[in-house]
Amino acid sequence: MARKASSVPNRGFRVADQIQRDLAELIARELKDPRVGMITINAVEVTPDYAHAKVFFSLLTGDPDETQQGLNAAAGFLRTGLFKRLHIHTVPTLHFVFDRTTERAADMNALISKAVASRSKDES
Repeated sequence: MARKASSVPNRGFRVADQIQRDLAELIARELKDPRVGMITINAVEVTPDYAHAKVFFSLLTGDPDETQQGLNAAAGFLRTGLFKRLHIHTVPTLHFVFDRTTERAADMNALISKAVASRSKDES
């Protein structure tokens, strides 16, 4: 049987974007867990049935594992806050994942700088 085309294109992306904005605000203003410091929500991936959402975060300082535990412990509280803000039938269960993309980018940048510096030395 053919699947019915969605009446609203890219709805999943828009829901994920709204969840990202609302979570950032909820964490900054309402979450009082001392394990969770200054974090950035980098991305949100929502399953097609809106049952689960992977929330990718990075942090400025602190222990990533401890922060992830704090966020996962507060997932129910944050989901309740999202339920009050979002006007969708199913608010997804939140799963927080530490995003190492910024660390990898900094490491790559350092390697490139080192290679450029050694190349300019060899040419001199």
